[in-house]
Amino acid sequence: MSQVTGTPCVGLVGGGQLARMTAAPAAALGVNLRLLAVDPEESAAQVICDVVLGSHTDFAALSALAENCSVITFDHEHVPPSHLRALEAAGIDVQPSSAALVHAQDKITMREAVEAAGLPTPLWRHDFGVDDLVQVGAALGWPLVLKVSRGGYDGRGVWVVDDEPQAREVMSSTPLADGAAWLAEELVPFARELAAQVARSPSGQAVAYPVVRTVQVDGMCSEVVAPCPDLPEAKALEAQQIGLRVAEALGVTGMLAVELFDSPKGLLINELAMRPHNSGHWSIDGAVTSQFENHLRAVLDLPLGDPRSTAPWSVMVNVVGPRDIEGLPALTEAFRHVMARDPGIHVHLYGKPLRPGRKLGHVTVVSDDLDDALARAHHAADYLMGVIDE
Repeated sequence: MSQVTGTPCVGLVGGGQLARMTAAPAAALGVNLRLLAVDPEESAAQVICDVVLGSHTDFAALSALAENCSVITFDHEHVPPSHLRALEAAGIDVQPSSAALVHAQDKITMREAVEAAGLPTPLWRHDFGVDDLVQVGAALGWPLVLKVSRGGYDGRGVWVVDDEPQAREVMSSTPLADGAAWLAEELVPFARELAAQVARSPSGQAVAYPVVRTVQVDGMCSEVVAPCPDLPEAKALEAQQIGLRVAEALGVTGMLAVELFDSPKGLLINELAMRPHNSGHWSIDGAVTSQFENHLRAVLDLPLGDPRSTAPWSVMVNVVGPRDIEGLPALTEAFRHVMARDPGIHVHLYGKPLRPGRKLGHVTVVSDDLDDALARAHHAADYLMGVIDE
């Protein structure tokens, strides 16, 4: 709580774009933000004035962040669990709690908890080494998916392997982070990937956003359509119910994103994120209440906002640094063309230096016509990335 104004202060761990996009709804709500960032030029540190410089692995830095904060929450899930438990033992309000967040930090812990709650997952195995790969392949079938239990995101730490020799090569050449282990999953022949987002407060109020279709390129989210086209109402309701059940079973507070495979076996849970998520960026421009505002409301235990769409279709396309950035102008130099060509486009940039493969921003189009929205959003993103020049 701010000693000057009496308004709540939310401590954000991590200086990335998720923390950056939380700044606008915080200002509108009159909520103060304090940020833990490793560099004053990080994405969120450019727009949040109260910054503690330090690492999320440094307990002293986390303690400095927490001083006089109403609650601590996260831009990412990489804070050591022991640090979170120590903050909680010191009386700091951490949302989501360490007991909930561990399920987003460790894929084995998540899979075990999801299965215990009776929720659908791909077939999987863990607790094996390279000498056990023949048995793992026999149980799951080749090809299969190898994952590290900790430290992976945006496709990192995930491999599709065709056979035992390829799996052996991946495992033998990949060092594991502290506390990490290998797990293997069946390769699911899905028709599409979905994301079900929910917000849940400590008092138990919860709301579900429209289920979206996501498209991944090289393991990174490239496109989101809200709501998912041609998704039967019963399946959309099932996906929302899965999200709400996961949040309740795991004690999640704040925003939760449940990534799902729409497969011949039905809906299967792929991954979880306990924070605002790329699949919900459309909500800034296309929902009554954005995921970022509802995350703040949830962690502060305020009444949650309406998650419904404001238009029939919202399309979000990520702006990612191209492989060849030589000679590519600054993104803001492309504004004039993009905005003049389409005054209805919404451009969100993250203040990051150009780098191949880096998420630099996103564009959103809200429309009554899906084909129109897709064409406009992709044209704007392609122009910003230098893929096209007209």
